[in-house]
Amino acid sequence: MIKILRFLLVLPGLLFSQEDCYLGIGGRDDQRIVQVFQLTEAQTEQLRNWGAELKVRNEYLENQAHSLLKNHPQSTTEDIVKMSDKFKVLMDSMKSNMRMLDQRLLSTFNEEQYNLYIMLCTEILRSPIYVNRSVNEK
Repeated sequence: MIKILRFLLVLPGLLFSQEDCYLGIGGRDDQRIVQVFQLTEAQTEQLRNWGAELKVRNEYLENQAHSLLKNHPQSTTEDIVKMSDKFKVLMDSMKSNMRMLDQRLLSTFNEEQYNLYIMLCTEILRSPIYVNRSVNEK
């Protein structure tokens, strides 16, 4: 199970060539996140809600990206460079959405869950997303 999660933590990083250690909220394997981190019922519900939010946010950006690729002039090198710059802005926005929602879930983690996340990220040579742990401590 942990080997699968290690792969899941790496996959978004491979897709975006990013060094951050994404959980992959909203992906096909939310259930694995629930199992590996032993999420509570409340955390599981938040995971589902935030996954749906990410889908809506990124669907809009994906539509913009498809439209850009379909409609942007591509006859000159300058056109392609401009299109590339616009596409990068859209991809960066998608990454920001992923990071923001991962931070939300990570902020609900107890110490044991968060330490497991850090350990898994370290093992796969990714940088954990740090959250202010004192917010949830009572």
